[in-house]
Amino acid sequence: MADSSSGRVAERKKHSFLVDLMIRLVKEKPLGTIGLVITLLLLFAGIFADFLAPYGMNETWVGDSLTPPSAEFWLGTDSLGRDMLSRIIFGARISVIVGLSAATLATIISSLIGIVCGYIGGKLDLIVQRGVDIWMSLPILVILLILISIMGASMWSIIIALGFAVGISGSRIIRGAVINVKENAYLEAAVAIGCPTSRILTRHILPNVMAIMIVLFSIRVPTMVLTEASLSFLGFGIPPPTPSWGGMLSGSGRTYMFMSPWLAIWPGLALAITVYGINMFGDAVRDLLDPRLRGGVGRYGVRVKK
Repeated sequence: MADSSSGRVAERKKHSFLVDLMIRLVKEKPLGTIGLVITLLLLFAGIFADFLAPYGMNETWVGDSLTPPSAEFWLGTDSLGRDMLSRIIFGARISVIVGLSAATLATIISSLIGIVCGYIGGKLDLIVQRGVDIWMSLPILVILLILISIMGASMWSIIIALGFAVGISGSRIIRGAVINVKENAYLEAAVAIGCPTSRILTRHILPNVMAIMIVLFSIRVPTMVLTEASLSFLGFGIPPPTPSWGGMLSGSGRTYMFMSPWLAIWPGLALAITVYGINMFGDAVRDLLDPRLRGGVGRYGVRVKK
């Protein structure tokens, strides 16, 4: 009976981790809660854009070009008579795909380079890190423009270019964490008993740097969204007529912004709110998961009596 009750308690604690995290997020991080709501709305809009958008993303209405916000077109129309609200909703899908995919690719590349170099060390680490130094000394925007010019402007070429450009430079953070873990006694014991290198990397090093990888991923998502918008604004991003918030700012938004200011206001506002929300949510999750940021009074603010 005692074993079964303890098992139920352990299972309850295991399943209540996310609930506990959400409760702490609401109580301790109000800005993080707002960021979570914004992030969920972005994901919801990106996934269900076909059902949420009142019109097609490229559906034109003859005679309704540059129409101000009204009951029929809530955010107005652009120079071709396309509904701005529909295009912003479909633009959220582009931001979700690019942000999550590019951040995932960048985190994988950073982890591979950082774990291998940090654990093996020696000449391999020296040669690879000098290459990383050269890569980091180059302007990232120039690198992205060159890569996209070679591969061609498309959504997946932007994801690949962003993943490699950010992933290589970010490998330094993972490498530093691996070097720190490498000095622990349990890792030396694993090497002493003849544990294979693959097992050491997957069972001992990777779990101990996973928290840093999650933080890196949460930081990189808004960076990828903002960089994709910058590339689209410069004409090297998602090619038209696919709606992108940066492309909407660059096209009719820049041409008719004084005549029809809503063409630039709505895409810019959507981009600013999205980046702010994801940043706030990522910072809050980092603070809640990092034990070094919980202060000296313990997890729930209760001092342990000695």
